Amino acid sequence: MRAHQIMSRRVMTIRPEASIADAIRVMLGHHISGLPVTDAAGKLVGIICESDFLRRAELETEHTRNRLLTVLLGTDRMAREFVKEHERKVEQVMTRDPATTREETPLEEIADLMERRNLNHVPVMRDDRIVGIITRSDFLSAVAGPLTGAPGYSEDDSQIRRSVLAAMAGMPWQPFGLNVSVRDGVVTLRGVVNGDSARRAAIVACENASGVRGVDDRLCLQSISPDPEDDYGGGDFVSLQAEPSTLDDEPL
Repeated sequence: MRAHQIMSRRVMTIRPEASIADAIRVMLGHHISGLPVTDAAGKLVGIICESDFLRRAELETEHTRNRLLTVLLGTDRMAREFVKEHERKVEQVMTRDPATTREETPLEEIADLMERRNLNHVPVMRDDRIVGIITRSDFLSAVAGPLTGAPGYSEDDSQIRRSVLAAMAGMPWQPFGLNVSVRDGVVTLRGVVNGDSARRAAIVACENASGVRGVDDRLCLQSISPDPEDDYGGGDFVSLQAEPSTLDDEPL
């Protein structure tokens, strides 16, 4: 199997100048654990993940160093740690130049990369454009069949999956973090939808695909609604622009 067969295709992104309060709001609201960071031209410049919030001043979990260790580590590292633990902009907290992969990369290579570098998220690129993202949960979904004794993908299942993805491509109600798997004609849907109507639309799109025998709905409802003035746009990707945050002056 290759990257394009398990990757999530609808990827939320955030701008480097956005506040970390905005990043947290998006991650919690859409049940995602990592956000690729893109600049105004859409170029990938970093990624911000749950692990980036483990050491924060608001939680009193900052690194504490004794005098000897401080000397050994050096002032530059100490300064960088302080910025990451106290900064309120995404660009200072994110991991820069994240590891990426391509659509045709074999999963064996991606698994090796994630294991070797202890990664939870790997953006999938086509030239300089993000076309998907692979997380460890995508691997979990992919191996579920073999581990439970279910039969592998057939050519018919692969065609059904392509038809389902095509039917949802570009739709404004398409689930975030969409993951589609098919076994014996049964489509399993994973992702986040913003309401019951969007959930039903996704299920109907599956039911209308030729060869579908059933739909296993594992979609999650969005738990935190964006503010009315927020416009996350449509299409395949959603980018959060920098905007004033009412949380900037409050502890996270």
